[in-house]
Amino acid sequence: MMLSNPNKDCSLSDGTCTRHTQHSMLQIFSIKLAKVFGVDGSMELYGYIAARDLRDPLLNYIVNIGRDNPIIVEQGSIIEMTGPKRGIDLSRAVLVEYDMRIKTGERDENDLQLIDGVSCVNEILTSSNPVINRIHGDYGAVDITRACLDYAFEATADVVISEVQTGFNLCVGCFTSGLHEEIQLFDGVIGESRGLRRHVVAVMKNKWMDLKFKVGSVYFAEHCLSFKATNHGCASEEIKIGFASISVKVTWSALD
Repeated sequence: MMLSNPNKDCSLSDGTCTRHTQHSMLQIFSIKLAKVFGVDGSMELYGYIAARDLRDPLLNYIVNIGRDNPIIVEQGSIIEMTGPKRGIDLSRAVLVEYDMRIKTGERDENDLQLIDGVSCVNEILTSSNPVINRIHGDYGAVDITRACLDYAFEATADVVISEVQTGFNLCVGCFTSGLHEEIQLFDGVIGESRGLRRHVVAVMKNKWMDLKFKVGSVYFAEHCLSFKATNHGCASEEIKIGFASISVKVTWSALD
């Protein structure tokens, strides 16, 4: 969100900045625990998956789960993404670093190494359609669904639930750039007013980001909000669902 607001460095034409333009960006759609060896049923999983790109050599975490607060998964489960915190620049190759482990007891030296290592994502060889990249490890495999989105901006989505009158289930999915692969932003129970984790999504120029909200307790209803990509500024929408209000703010920015 460094360039969400026009500033003195912008070059404006009819009110539109022509200097801060679109870039090729890596979009991670989902991460799944594809295979597990030596463990039956559910298990406790922790660790990280992160990207390093040309713009910032620091780790940009896609998944970051501490050992003291592992997630419960089983083979075939989606691993909840906690990031990225900013768009992933794919104008040059990106390094994806990972270290995921299965917790087996009190001492971490007894944990099982699921995957560990580094992969290189090449901007030339990455498809513009979602593809599945399987990472194999000592005790299983993880599937990462990803794509290169050319001419893209980054959208930072903030979702706030307020005026909650009763608890309800909420599932928030995101679709970007006309692609049919879903990015799961949230899936859980809302019991009180709160903000959800902020998410950053790459969206191609002149394309749309669609947010789908599935809400209910016994019966479910779906609501959809759409936001068109731009290089600066923000847009807000609100959904009234009877027993709560859902406010969405999307802030647009260009990598620079």
